[in-house]
This record gives sequence, structure tokens and C-alpha cells, in this order.
Amino acid sequence: MLSGQECFEFCGLTEDEIHAIAEHEHVPEIVAAELGQCLLQTHVGIWLIRRYLLEDIQQAELHGHDGRAKWLHSVLDRFTIDHPTYTHL
Repeated sequence: MLSGQECFEFCGLTEDEIHAIAEHEHVPEIVAAELGQCLLQTHVGIWLIRRYLLEDIQQAELHGHDGRAKWLHSVLDRFTIDHPTYTHL
């Protein structure tokens, strides 16, 4: 059986990316890791993760949560570096 940490390491996402998906989808982080790993397998899935982050940035900015927006921007920047292939969807 895999530990939670092993699942996080296996999924291909950073801990911040997993945390952001978990918050966006209102699921536990272990579920977000599994979801994220599945989404990384398709062009649309990569686009969808990017969309989650952009939506959450917009909401944070709209509600004046500047620290959260800044954190989400850094998560998005890292995600784009790690998964640059399909930035034009």
C-alpha cells in the first residue's frame, strides 16, 4: 500500500498544485492528487488545471485576498513551467 506522501510524489504535481486543486474542487488532498494525475494525461486535463488556477486567482482578486492571489499566481507560474506544452488551449 502507498502512503499519502508516495501518492503525492507519484502524481506529477507539486504539493501546492495538489492543495490548490483540493481547494478548488472541495475534496481531500489525496483525491486531488489522484484527480490531478489523471488530468495530466490529456491536453484538456492540463488546460483544466490551468483553468482552476485562473478561476481561483480571479476570485481571490475580486474579494481582495491579495496574499492568496499572489500564492496562486506562483502556483500557476510553476505549473506552466512544469507543463508548458499546451499553453494555447
